[in-house]
Amino acid sequence: MYVGESNEAMSKKLTKSQLSVLQKERKQTLIELEHLREELKTEVELEDVDEAAPDLIERDKTQTLIFTLERRLDDIDHAIRHAQHLGYGVCEKCGQQIEPERLEIFPETTLCVSCKRKTERRLVRTIS
Repeated sequence: MYVGESNEAMSKKLTKSQLSVLQKERKQTLIELEHLREELKTEVELEDVDEAAPDLIERDKTQTLIFTLERRLDDIDHAIRHAQHLGYGVCEKCGQQIEPERLEIFPETTLCVSCKRKTERRLVRTIS
């Protein structure tokens, strides 16, 4: 942040540039999903199980990648909606500004590091 620049001014700059990043990430994710879905349409001949095994493994990998990208797309869409209502870079749990470094690495995040840790701890306790 520059000397004399308010947090609000910094937030507005982040909003425009980071929302642009989110939109680009969304577009790239959709392209990757379409490519993987087309790849998945390729049928596997099951006449010889030994020959089909590597194809089935690749098919499982592709399905896992699709699932991961669909979750990422949901996260990106959620971040865009969140940014439109509360502003980009604002934690949806505590209302504090999310660190710019975190947004650079995870542009789709809507939680600050502290709230993300708390959420993960609760999840681990629930699973245990």
